[in-house]
Amino acid sequence: MRVPPGVGLVAAALAMACGRRVGPPGADARPAALQGPADSLIPDGPLGTAIRRGRALLLATAESLPAHVGNKLRCVSCHLDGGRRSSGSWVGVFARYPQYRARSATVETLQYRINDCFRRSMNGLPLATDGADMRDIVAYLWFLSRAVPVAPAPMSNRLAKWAALSADTAAGARVYATSCVKCHGAEGEGTAVAPPVWGAHSYNIGAGMARVRTAAAFISDNMPFDQPGTLTDQQAFDVAAYVNLHGRPDFPDKVHDWPNGDAPPDVAYPTEAARHHRSTTR
Repeated sequence: MRVPPGVGLVAAALAMACGRRVGPPGADARPAALQGPADSLIPDGPLGTAIRRGRALLLATAESLPAHVGNKLRCVSCHLDGGRRSSGSWVGVFARYPQYRARSATVETLQYRINDCFRRSMNGLPLATDGADMRDIVAYLWFLSRAVPVAPAPMSNRLAKWAALSADTAAGARVYATSCVKCHGAEGEGTAVAPPVWGAHSYNIGAGMARVRTAAAFISDNMPFDQPGTLTDQQAFDVAAYVNLHGRPDFPDKVHDWPNGDAPPDVAYPTEAARHHRSTTR
C-alpha cells in the first residue's frame, strides 16, 4: 500500500467534521497534541510494519481503502494531528475498549467502533474484522496507547454547554462565508486542503458530526484551521447548524440508533425507539 506523495501535508490541513478558547482573535488557541509514544519507538520487524501501515491507512484512508470509503474524507479529517490532537485523540483509545455505547445499546469492541466510523463518517463499508487492514489499524491504535492504563472512558459533559444556545443559521452562513469558505468551498464541496462538509462526498446523516452540538464543539476547538479558537461559542454553534442544514448522504440504519429511547436532543433524525415512545404516550 503506497501513500500518495504529500499526504502528510494534506492530512495536517484537513478538518471539519470538541471546546475551549483562549487569547484574543488571531491567537493560536489550538488544543495541544497529546504526546503518546514517539514514532521513533515503533519497533522493527513485522509488528512495526503493521503499525506503520495502520498509520498510513488512517492518514490516507480514501486513497488506500477506496472500496470502503464512500466520500472524500480521511480518518484524520476529524482526528487531527494524526490522532494526537486533544479533541478526538486516539491516544489511549485502545485501553478504553470494549465499552458500552448508548447509540447501539451494546458493548462495542474497538473493531466495531472503527467500522462504525467507516459506515457513517466515511459513508462506506466496514472492514473485515479479521483482515489485514483492520489488524494494522488496531495495531497503530495499540501503539498510541502504550503505557495508558486500561480503564473505562472518563465521564464527560463536554456537550452540555451547547444546550443553552439557539442556532441562527443566517448568522452561521455569514460565519461560513468569512471563516470557512476558503478551505471548504462555497458549496461545501471541499478543496485540496480540506474535506467536503456537505453534499454527496461528505459524512452521512448517521455520523456524529451530523449532530449540531458535536460539530459545534469540534469547530470551537479547531476552526478556522489557521486561527483555531477564535470563534465565539455562538458563532461555532451557528455555523455548525448552517453546515448541517445542508443535504448529505442518508444512512438507512439510523432508525435503529438509541434503541432504548435515550437519543440526545440534537440528533438529526427520528429513530424507531423515539417513534414508538411517542405512539405509546398519546
